[in-house]
Amino acid sequence: MNVTVVDCSALAAVVFEEDWGAEVLPQLKGRRLIAPALLPFELAQVCSTKMRRHPAQGAVLLDQFVAALAQLSLDLEPVGFDELPALAGRHGLSCYDAAYLWLALAHQAPLVTFDRKLAAAYLKAAKEIE
Repeated sequence: MNVTVVDCSALAAVVFEEDWGAEVLPQLKGRRLIAPALLPFELAQVCSTKMRRHPAQGAVLLDQFVAALAQLSLDLEPVGFDELPALAGRHGLSCYDAAYLWLALAHQAPLVTFDRKLAAAYLKAAKEIE
C-alpha cells in the first residue's frame, strides 16, 4: 500500500466536514496514511477552537473528533528530531510543520496539506532530492 503523509489542515477538513475536505479525499483513499505523533494534539486544538467559535455545535464537533481518533487508519511515525531545526530553518517552517515535511521526504511520499507554505517547501525539497 502506498504511503501518504497527511497534515492537520487536510485531515481536519475531512474530520470536520469542511467543504474543501472533498478535495483531499481522493488523495487519501486506499493509501497508508502517516503523520508525526503531534497530529492528534493539533487536531484536538482545531476541535477546541471550533467549539469556542461555535458553542452550539460543541457536542457534534467533539463527537467528530473522538470518532476520527477511533476510526482513522493513521500511523503515527517517529521523526528525526535532530534534523528538524535545520529543515525548518532552511524552508522557513515551524518545527511542527517541518515534522510533516521530514516524514514525506524520509518516506519519499506525497504530502497532503492545505498549508501553502508547507506545500511549497515540500515541492522545493522534493526537487532538491531529484
